[in-house]
Amino acid sequence: MKKYVFTLCLVLIFSCKNNSNSTANDDNSLETHEDSHSLQGAWELVSYFNYRSDGTIDTIKSSNALKQIKMYSPTKVMWSRLRVSDSIDWFGYGDYTANDSVLTEILDYGSKAMNNVIKENKEFEFRLILGEDKFSQIQLDEQGNPMFAENYRRIE
Repeated sequence: MKKYVFTLCLVLIFSCKNNSNSTANDDNSLETHEDSHSLQGAWELVSYFNYRSDGTIDTIKSSNALKQIKMYSPTKVMWSRLRVSDSIDWFGYGDYTANDSVLTEILDYGSKAMNNVIKENKEFEFRLILGEDKFSQIQLDEQGNPMFAENYRRIE
């Protein structure tokens, strides 16, 4: 099931054709802080990383044609995605927990397309790198290697 979700995400992201191949990128230097920062607030996607098996990283930057916003309350998460080139709506809503370096989102419902994903799997676990005004959620494979990451900056 994780492969299905991963493949679906890749198809959606790469269809925007706004990517560049990069091994060293400023967005890749997200810091981990020891003090407790909060996910509460509104966040805007700034970039998406696709980690390749050869060690390179494909970076897709947000643009007017590709936007994603996440909002966290003390216990709830909601996100929406705009892709101008796509007629499919994407959003999700549910609960979340964030402990140390793990973010878990358990989605209750979403857009029609997302509800099809939720039928198969409603729990999504990510490695979390949280700073004061930025965070990254990283999907790991079965061996613990990074597959892709969404990188956000705080907007509120």
